Amino acid sequence: MMNTIKRIFTLWVALLAMTASARAGELNLSVAASLKEVINELSVSYTAKHPGTVILKNFGASGTLAGQIENGAPADLFIAANSEWMDYLNNKKLVDGSSIKSFAWNSLVFVGTTSKKVASVKDLPILEKIAIGSPKSVPAGEYAMAAMTKSGVVTKLAEKFVMAKDVRECLMYAELGEVDGAFVYKTDALLAKKSKLLFAVPQELYPRVVYPMVLTIKAAQNPEAKAFLAYLQGKEAKCVLTKFGFILK
Repeated sequence: MMNTIKRIFTLWVALLAMTASARAGELNLSVAASLKEVINELSVSYTAKHPGTVILKNFGASGTLAGQIENGAPADLFIAANSEWMDYLNNKKLVDGSSIKSFAWNSLVFVGTTSKKVASVKDLPILEKIAIGSPKSVPAGEYAMAAMTKSGVVTKLAEKFVMAKDVRECLMYAELGEVDGAFVYKTDALLAKKSKLLFAVPQELYPRVVYPMVLTIKAAQNPEAKAFLAYLQGKEAKCVLTKFGFILK
């Protein structure tokens, strides 16, 4: 009887050790939706070289992801599509501010399937429906609103907006023809099958699109999380970013 109990106890300890080991090799990423293809490719490459690491990915609007992290969602690394949500979590002391790095940059464009002549932000009032990411949580939507406001057309467009949960949903609406056009990043436009690039939004109309990345407080002392952050700053990551059209500086 005593030997049986010892065996059960030994198996239980071994199981706990295996579970702890599995968790130790698990990385949770919360990443802006526009980086989906980049992070998917880099994750595959990284885990091929580090078979003990399991990478779990959560893609979405930067504001939504920040809210999830604030509410306790598992996250070791956060990559946003603007500095605002990074600053938000840093001010809440939920991320390690000393680990913040710039991952890449992007630019804002307008795409669609409309046959109407739309060559600039000032031409948008001739359209019926325009998709933008919800400005409250989607950086692409904030950038778009800034551009339309500075161009003096935002009040003419208020009833035309179709709000999307993230920039990829904007692209989807444009691809399906559910809107005349959509504000997306240049890298999203490169993935379009049906939509065409109608115009690039002049940089002077909106803040530069930056993707800052950071370790969360709980991951700041995790060697594996630090190693992956370092990998994202390396040559291989830069090559993949360039392949998908991102700007490196």
